[in-house]
Amino acid sequence: MGRTEYSQKFDGANYVRGKANELPISPKHAIEIASFIRHKKVNDMIDYLDLVIAAKKAIPFRTFRRNIAHKKDLPGCPSGRFPKKAALAYKRLLLHLKKNAEFSGVDQENLEIVHSSANRGRTVKAFFPRAMGRASPKHKESVNIEIVAREVE
Repeated sequence: MGRTEYSQKFDGANYVRGKANELPISPKHAIEIASFIRHKKVNDMIDYLDLVIAAKKAIPFRTFRRNIAHKKDLPGCPSGRFPKKAALAYKRLLLHLKKNAEFSGVDQENLEIVHSSANRGRTVKAFFPRAMGRASPKHKESVNIEIVAREVE
C-alpha cells in the first residue's frame, strides 16, 4: 500500500502528529471516539480511554446513535457505548504521539489534540460458503486514524 498524506497541513515546531492506517476496528466507533477526543488534553484522554476499556465510562455516540442504550454518566448526550477495541487502538496511537513529542523536544504533559479524524479504509471482500452451492458476502472493514496535537502553555 502506498503512503497516504495527512488531511490537513500543520506547520510549526510545537505540533506532533500520529497516524495509523487500516486498523481492523469498527468505522462507526472510530469516528465517534475521534469526535470525542478533539480539543482535549492527551493525558486526560489516555486516562479516559483506560476507563472505557474497563467499561467504567462510556463514549457518547452523537452521530451513530440509533438503537443505542442511554448511559447515566453522560451529560448532554445520554446515549453511548464502550468500544473497547477502538479505544485500545486510540490509546496506543496517543502513546505513540507522546513518544513523538519526546523525540521532537515538545513537552509531553501539555499536549492538546487539535485535529483527530477517522476515515474508512479498504474493505476486504470475501464470501461464506452456504448450503446447496450458494454463498453469502463477508466484508472486513478497516479504518485510517490521524491525530495532531499541539503544545499549549
